[in-house]
Amino acid sequence: MVDVLFIRPDVAAVKAHAQYWTLEGEPIGNAGTPLYVMAKEEGQWRLVACQNTEVLAQ
Repeated sequence: MVDVLFIRPDVAAVKAHAQYWTLEGEPIGNAGTPLYVMAKEEGQWRLVACQNTEVLAQ
């Protein structure tokens, strides 16, 4: 799942849900919810900042 909020036409905040996996298909650690700030520069979207929060299992 990914949510995108355009702050300006050339700047977006992207919130995702992530789970990392081993090559054998086993989950690694807890899921995360990274937030990426993207900016469009010279026609290409570039990552300018990111932050990841671990989601603890309950």
